[in-house]
Amino acid sequence: MIVILFRLLVLIALVILIYTAFKYIVNPKRKLEVAQEKKEFYFLDNNENIKKNFFITYNGYLFEGEKYLGTTEDSFEVIHIMMHARNPEKLQGFERKDLYFLEEEILIRYPHAEIDWKHPIDRLHLQR
Repeated sequence: MIVILFRLLVLIALVILIYTAFKYIVNPKRKLEVAQEKKEFYFLDNNENIKKNFFITYNGYLFEGEKYLGTTEDSFEVIHIMMHARNPEKLQGFERKDLYFLEEEILIRYPHAEIDWKHPIDRLHLQR
């Protein structure tokens, strides 16, 4: 009887371990960190929740976007996005073409949005 109970506990522990590992692997924040380390593009957003900010990683840089809801002619949409870099001191090598790429990706997801950038990226954007 004790052996069967022990086997059952080991099986339950194994299932919990596999479930925890699976949740860790598919965690979107972990995917964001991995993409930042690999210097890849990744867009982390919850479209259903306007109150949650979205995160973008691109070439190892991490950006955060604040969404603001407003009205268009037909419906309520995200009409304003305020973007800023998480670590502006690490933006060495960031170019205007990178900025345009990020804006295109944001506008694909939020076509009615006006994008504003906080310091120091606004200086790069203004020097057209």
